[in-house]
Amino acid sequence: MNIRKIGIVLTVGMGVAVQAFSQYSWKRLPEIASPVFKKDTFNITSYGAVPDGITLNTAAINNAITACSRKGGGVVLVPEGLWLTGPLVMQSNVNLHLKSAATLLFTPDKSQYALVEGLYEGRSAARNQSPVSGNDLHDIAITGKGVIDGNGDVWRAVGKGQLTESEWKKKVASGGVLGKNGNEWYPSVQYKTAKEEGMSMLLQPGKPLQEYAVMKDFLRPNLVALNNCKRVLLEGVTFQNSAAWCLHPSLCEDLTLRDLLIKNPAYAQNGDGADIESCRNFLVEDCVFDVGDDAICIKSGKDEEGRRRGKPTENGIVRNSIVYKAHGGFVIGSEMSGGARNIFVYNCTFVGTDKGLRFKSTRGRGGVVEKIYAKNIFMKDIVEEAVFFDLYYFVKFATDSQRDERPQVNEGTPVFRDMEFENIVCNGAKKAIFIRGLPEMPVKNIRIRNSVFKTTIGKELTDADSIVLDNVRLDAQVPRDTSFAIWSTFQKQRLKFPFIKIASPVAPGNLKQAMDVPFREAGGRSLLLDVFYSKEKQRKPAVLLIFGGGWHSGDKTHNHAMAVELVKRGYVAVSAEYRLSLFYLLPAKSFQNSKVNIYPAYEEALPASLQTGLMVFDRDRELEFSLVEDAS
Repeated sequence: MNIRKIGIVLTVGMGVAVQAFSQYSWKRLPEIASPVFKKDTFNITSYGAVPDGITLNTAAINNAITACSRKGGGVVLVPEGLWLTGPLVMQSNVNLHLKSAATLLFTPDKSQYALVEGLYEGRSAARNQSPVSGNDLHDIAITGKGVIDGNGDVWRAVGKGQLTESEWKKKVASGGVLGKNGNEWYPSVQYKTAKEEGMSMLLQPGKPLQEYAVMKDFLRPNLVALNNCKRVLLEGVTFQNSAAWCLHPSLCEDLTLRDLLIKNPAYAQNGDGADIESCRNFLVEDCVFDVGDDAICIKSGKDEEGRRRGKPTENGIVRNSIVYKAHGGFVIGSEMSGGARNIFVYNCTFVGTDKGLRFKSTRGRGGVVEKIYAKNIFMKDIVEEAVFFDLYYFVKFATDSQRDERPQVNEGTPVFRDMEFENIVCNGAKKAIFIRGLPEMPVKNIRIRNSVFKTTIGKELTDADSIVLDNVRLDAQVPRDTSFAIWSTFQKQRLKFPFIKIASPVAPGNLKQAMDVPFREAGGRSLLLDVFYSKEKQRKPAVLLIFGGGWHSGDKTHNHAMAVELVKRGYVAVSAEYRLSLFYLLPAKSFQNSKVNIYPAYEEALPASLQTGLMVFDRDRELEFSLVEDAS
């Protein structure tokens, strides 16, 4: 006989569980098409490129890319060496391939980067030309084992508190200027002026692009910007040291990011790893991220402009990836005005990120985020929340327009709903689950199943509807009183009675156990129970064992010896922990309003609230515990 199911459900709010919301499922994942290239090879040295780290190779490499595309496509080969270059423009049917020990280092000379009409957080803005860019292309790739370095330190500001003392002294000595209080370093006076005067990079009707030249140094470029491209592959390469976002594909279809290392310093503001914006059919797999902002981030435009575009990021897979330093491991928002849906995230590890699964937006954004599925997500040493939803997330920038912040439902109201997370394991975080919706639009229909969170605080839910925690253990670090545990009591009593021993009955050979099963979240952590039963066909009822001594500690281990003896006699024994003065006035309160019923054995010894029955029955020689709430 074995345990067929122990159904222990923690339910917050009312409503039905999350259903199958999509034509996609774990058995039918989205499919992503890949580009195919001719084998013809165009070596950049044939076009005059020199790998000495001094010669500027912009023209040579771009000429090789153009020639490759015009002749029907193929591979543009970057051999071993340090190749200094300015901006490169991708062309259709081209695979830019970096050999091992090949580095494309982008020049610190900002005059090499033209002012262009680009995007900033989903809105039309003046930007410096990206080191690698492409518009309206098909069948493009950047592959190999080399490095693409954006030389981002020459573009970005940094605060004194983000560096060590020696690093700060080195930064100040390198040039640039300090801010008014002396605690902020800017790469130039122009940058400082634009920042302190709150200049906006957003494109304005009737304002020509050249008028933004007064703030050129402030317009940090994304390292790779690919817009409206089809069948895109980035594979094997290290992308690092971006001035702003590292990888920014927007409005792309059939996008694959595979086996990439994406690195940015921890102090790199807007130093995101991959920002996938309004893309359809995408795959991120076997990648490693160590960045200064969000790692894997889903976006779809900002506010009215994003809603007008109306292009969700959809039909995506994120798997087998590792995130180290980042503001969030897997993130949606906050610029998600076009929505996001049908995204599957699995087999990922987050180590030391600020947050794990991070969802963020605010009034005025609009957009619907739904049908997001995650499983097998393993987290360690998360700084803040493991699972995070916040619809009050807003950081004021000069590029922000007026938003309707009235608490009413309109086109600017963000909607987050219909998500399922399973086997989320977190060892170390400030808080396990944080959900803060809007009074007029709660976060709703979120199911978390079969998960374990070891954190300081269990959960915090505000304006959240139909949040289902199914077999979720919240092991918050609430101090446990062991003053009346078996071992401590034994140590005290054997001073008076040296002949005593701790009862340790011999367990029968058919004994089975289910240990540390969560049955209720209370006081910031899960209360647990242990189930002892026999492999043999069960006929006798289950007995709930509650230890009666100790005002602080209801330690379930007190009952293990008695539980073994009951199993020998054909019973099922359930030993549950509870808290008295720490959490509840009486043991009964630990079970009241939880999804647990206890079989009416020894009725005279149990409070009335516990006499409603732990339903134990046989079904094809399998034992099932149906732990459901008492209707009375």
